[in-house]
Amino acid sequence: MARCEVCGNDYDKSFDVVMGGARRTFDSFECAIHAVAPTCAHCKCKIIGHGTEAGGAFFCCAHCAQMSGVAGMRDR
Repeated sequence: MARCEVCGNDYDKSFDVVMGGARRTFDSFECAIHAVAPTCAHCKCKIIGHGTEAGGAFFCCAHCAQMSGVAGMRDR
């Protein structure tokens, strides 16, 4: 069994996520999202979809980007 790096649960169904060569262990998608998903620069929610990026900042949607002064963003 492996211990989740977020909640500390020692779980027989844990899984690893490899990002940039670093291996991280989680017991649930919830913990993985909490640890590795980017945060919207405007509303601070975790971005679990495609999101958008402008000027090095991540946004969950075009509305949040526009509210932060980014012009030309459009949701599909």
